Amino acid sequence: MTAEKVILYGYKFSSCSWRVRAALHLKGISFEERPVDIVRNLGQLSEEYRAINPAQKVPALVIDGETLVESMAILQYLEDTRPEPKLTPSSPLGKARMLEICETIVSGIQPLQNSGIKRHFETEEQYNKFTQHWCDRGLRTLEDLLSKRSGRYCVGDQLTLADLCLVPQLFNATTRLQLTLDKYPTLSNLYEILLEENIFKQTHPKNIK
Repeated sequence: MTAEKVILYGYKFSSCSWRVRAALHLKGISFEERPVDIVRNLGQLSEEYRAINPAQKVPALVIDGETLVESMAILQYLEDTRPEPKLTPSSPLGKARMLEICETIVSGIQPLQNSGIKRHFETEEQYNKFTQHWCDRGLRTLEDLLSKRSGRYCVGDQLTLADLCLVPQLFNATTRLQLTLDKYPTLSNLYEILLEENIFKQTHPKNIK
């Protein structure tokens, strides 16, 4: 491994950025976080940032002399190169269960509520209705999955990448989208427990400059 500075380009309220920030902290990787404001000044659309991430999204991670984009690709790289603490179940079934949860979030919920799609709606009301519908649908799926398989964490009693995806997404749902978790007792209980974990306290948006 090189001794070059690790740099995370992210936005503190971005669920994708939070996933990566949490993984870096868990694995004890020292890094500098450089904020990219994707809401107010649309810093991600600058040509300067495009040179870092051609997709003009967050996060992007500079590590080991390389620049990686897409949060799940970054998380997998960190797992492969810094395997401790391990954030992936050892068994094939456990890993598949983890990926079920991750994919439900990163494919079925998060992209459909991005602020970037807002400009494609004629009114704020249309945008809110769309995002709340798809987020609620995803939450129902997660409730069904987790009610059968969760323990202390999403996959049994091991903290995994699924938890790193879940907490930021639920924070987003309950704050920005103002959804409640009353209909989802398993999700609600798990979320309350996870928020008390040091890793999520340390990397919570309210604690990021």
